[in-house]
Amino acid sequence: MRGQLGQIVRFGVVGGINTGTFYGCYLLLHPWMPYFAAYSIAFVLSMVGSFFLNTYFTYRTRPTWKKFALFPLTNVTNYLVQSVGLYALVTWAGMDDRIAPLVAAVVAIPFTYLLAKKILVPGGRKAQSDATGPAGDAGVESDSVATR
Repeated sequence: MRGQLGQIVRFGVVGGINTGTFYGCYLLLHPWMPYFAAYSIAFVLSMVGSFFLNTYFTYRTRPTWKKFALFPLTNVTNYLVQSVGLYALVTWAGMDDRIAPLVAAVVAIPFTYLLAKKILVPGGRKAQSDATGPAGDAGVESDSVATR
């Protein structure tokens, strides 16, 4: 239980960093393009950083090319939830398009956590304990992104 709580806290920290990265990119791009294009580009850029932070820090596993390829699939749901939320908040609720992405992101957090865990730590709890081993070091996985 304690490990799960630590994972959730680390996920929250990574989420905060990721949200800051996303929002900063969004604000930098927004003056130069339509809000939805700026949103989409910022989302992709922050997703790459999120992958590495979540593999190393949140779930304490090694990044692999397979996980890197599958990680965007976990974010499809996140992207859809946020996109629909963004559109609804801006178009129907009249919310400022500089604030709406943050509100939409908060709604997507639980979905992102569960899907990221499913991809990055296949097999759940047993795989997590097998990966950390007795010394707490992440197990060696083939095809590591970090070594290529």
